[in-house]
Amino acid sequence: MDTLNQTRVTEFVFLGLSENWVLEKLLFMAFSVTYMLTLLGNILIIATTVLTPHLHTPMYFFLSNLSLIDICHSSVTVPKMLEGLLLESKTISFNNCIAQLFFLHLFACAEIFLLTIMAYDRYVAICTPLRYPSVMNTRACVQLAFALWLGGTVHSLVQTLLTIRLPYCGPNIIDSYFCDVPPVIKLACTDTYLTGMLIVSNSGTISLTCFLALVASYTVILVSLRRQSAEGRRKALATCSAHFTVVALFFGPCIFIYTRPDTSFSIDKVVSVFYTVVTPLLNPLIYTLRNEDVKSAMKQLKQRQVFFIKSYT
Repeated sequence: MDTLNQTRVTEFVFLGLSENWVLEKLLFMAFSVTYMLTLLGNILIIATTVLTPHLHTPMYFFLSNLSLIDICHSSVTVPKMLEGLLLESKTISFNNCIAQLFFLHLFACAEIFLLTIMAYDRYVAICTPLRYPSVMNTRACVQLAFALWLGGTVHSLVQTLLTIRLPYCGPNIIDSYFCDVPPVIKLACTDTYLTGMLIVSNSGTISLTCFLALVASYTVILVSLRRQSAEGRRKALATCSAHFTVVALFFGPCIFIYTRPDTSFSIDKVVSVFYTVVTPLLNPLIYTLRNEDVKSAMKQLKQRQVFFIKSYT
């Protein structure tokens, strides 16, 4: 019999973050504020980039894409988590669980590829500045953006297909607050060792390969900075340090969760909260606080808004 036809589970139940009622309500308030700030901060970066002509460059094109991915990434898991914390409704249908799993991996993998592309963009800009306009032209940027979304989609399809081909006949309790591949396949009514290894090799290869490429690119950039002027070094370090901070915050949890065999640790939920809830908020904060161009553009937009309001009152 086909494994898909053996599936009997129609819904899953999340254990959530806590069984303490008071703690759940405190977490609801904290994560609600975090989610709203995530949406507002990333939307602000996208609007600033679109409405400011001198930010129409490859670096800020990719930064606005990062903000879009962060909005989508956090929106896949956080609203359902908030529903569970507030209403104590910790169930999700089988189909919705698979959909959540698919989009979670789509946006996470797209962000991995995007951060790698952003590192390549900085490498070309700093190490070969004369070739930068021809290498990172509009066509190349659009092709790279298409490639990262295509790569994320292919990766997510692989993860999803490996998951849904397994039979699920009970139990149906997921020790998490969202559907992800590792906790879901533990519930399959069959041996999942081979599937688990395929999933780990797929996610682990992407995470580690991209992370090593990022480390290599920034090592080359740091070495090349010795030939730059003091002002050039300062600007390059400001940009690269912000980018590398985001890389460390995102890749650390991904590598911790997706590059190990089928084992669980008590800290897994904390790590998951960090990269699904906290990191999407930190990205706009890091890039805004450490990027003078973005801060200046935001001030100009605010001044234009004030002038517009005064002129019509």
